[in-house]
Amino acid sequence: MEVMAGMPPGTLTSRSSRAFLRGEVAAGGPQWLPSLLVFGSIAAVAYADFIVTSISLGYLYILPLGISAIFLRSQISYGLIAVCVLLHDLFGPPYPSPEARITHNLTALAGFTFVVYIIQRYVKQKELLDKAVRKQRDQLLQDVELAGQVQRMFLPIQRPSIAGLDIAGTMRPVRGVGGDYYDYIPIDEHTVEIVIADVAGKGVPAALLMSATAAAVQLEAREKRDMLEVVNRLNSGIHSVSDGDRYVTLLLADIDALSRSLRYVNCGHNPALLFKAQTGDVVPMNSSCFPVGMFDSVTCEINRADLAAGDLLVLYTDGITEAENSQGEEFGMERLSAVIRRDSSLSAEELMDNIFRSAEDFCQGVGFNDDATVLIVKCGFDGT
Repeated sequence: MEVMAGMPPGTLTSRSSRAFLRGEVAAGGPQWLPSLLVFGSIAAVAYADFIVTSISLGYLYILPLGISAIFLRSQISYGLIAVCVLLHDLFGPPYPSPEARITHNLTALAGFTFVVYIIQRYVKQKELLDKAVRKQRDQLLQDVELAGQVQRMFLPIQRPSIAGLDIAGTMRPVRGVGGDYYDYIPIDEHTVEIVIADVAGKGVPAALLMSATAAAVQLEAREKRDMLEVVNRLNSGIHSVSDGDRYVTLLLADIDALSRSLRYVNCGHNPALLFKAQTGDVVPMNSSCFPVGMFDSVTCEINRADLAAGDLLVLYTDGITEAENSQGEEFGMERLSAVIRRDSSLSAEELMDNIFRSAEDFCQGVGFNDDATVLIVKCGFDGT
């Protein structure tokens, strides 16, 4: 009595309801509803069997027994078979002889048992299949999380400390893993190499190719090869494993804070935006060659630009500009350029956060439908 007195209200009812239900059914949903449905349907059939005396309605008990086989435990379902046979024997039409009564009841017992057995076999197989699917899903999610951890290892951990340059970048995958990559790699005390890339496609295949691309870029940067040589080697390596089916858009740039100059190669990537502080113009840095890996060879050219104090270099992937609102309208380069002009006085990190915030506000809760990456370099040569 003390144990029962200490139980919360409804605990006994909940436990008694759970005792009737199959394990999968008891785990979720209103626990009283299946029991009410089964016993209510038995009562309804018994009442119909009672008021209709001209014909036998015993076959209608298959409906509540079928429901019980789906929702209730096996022992309860088989016990209800005897209950249904007894109810039909009491409320059904009279039998012409005792032998007919026994034969009819045995036939009903065998038929009801067969129906319950078949349905329970089906339900059990379905539960086993659902359990196997859930297990495979959990394993897949673990593998995707592991792939995401491996991919994040290739992203920069800390920003390079180069006088006159304020650098910030981040990637937001639309799934656990993504096909975007960015990096900033110090070359010497006044030069940094920045890169942003986007693999065609989404999910794990794109993430695997992006991880290989990131490893290759970092390896090539350590070798201090010429920018065009890096692009050619990347193109050969990616094309050899993808045969042109998958490719990578890539923008590779060197920024020299000492000479205040920019050298870059844009391989089919979204045009980076260079904000000129003196004029307030936003100049697009368009591509000069095909994406990396699309063809067996690629011919690119190096573009150059002069930098001044207050200038901003904004690199991004199409997850930003192609973000759509509920009307299907894209965020676009014009809105991105407007945010850059408006917030050009902010730090690189603050501007980066505002770009993401502006795109999210534009989407109005729809969210990004592709991986989104932003990398910003702000020139502060005069301490600005």
